[in-house]
Amino acid sequence: MKAAQADEYAVFAAARAGHLYRSACLLTAGDTHLAEDLVQETLGRLYVRWGRVSRADNPAAYAQTVLIRVFLAHRRRRSSGERATDTFPELPGTGDGDASLRLTLLAALARLSPKDRAVVVLRYWEDRSIGETADVLHMSSAAVRTRCVRALGRLRELLGEDIAEYVSP
Repeated sequence: MKAAQADEYAVFAAARAGHLYRSACLLTAGDTHLAEDLVQETLGRLYVRWGRVSRADNPAAYAQTVLIRVFLAHRRRRSSGERATDTFPELPGTGDGDASLRLTLLAALARLSPKDRAVVVLRYWEDRSIGETADVLHMSSAAVRTRCVRALGRLRELLGEDIAEYVSP
């Protein structure tokens, strides 16, 4: 890789790393260590192909797609049998939300299947269309719609009426 391309990649990686990390945290249902690993692997894959990626229409969307695929590949590996505990490390307050709501939502996301979690994150966190989500996950649009309905239904089951107590008016 040429020096100019390496500098361009470094700027891109610095700008997108935080967003990739937040998405990875949602995909891993709060497992920050795994999220860091997924982001690192994603950025490594982007670095190797940066010449082609930098010419893409939307390198940020390409990075998100790589992150989702890295996550799903990790879930398929037999070595990914480690399970996170039900306790979270103490994290400094970010001041941008209610901690109990965040923990409740992360716990509910953790109980979804990896593909359902990926669909929910892409559709509602990344605000992608059904078509874009289908392309990233190599599914039909109908399969994405079905997974969305089932995943949201499962989240409603898991959260029940208790979610109202976490939301401040």
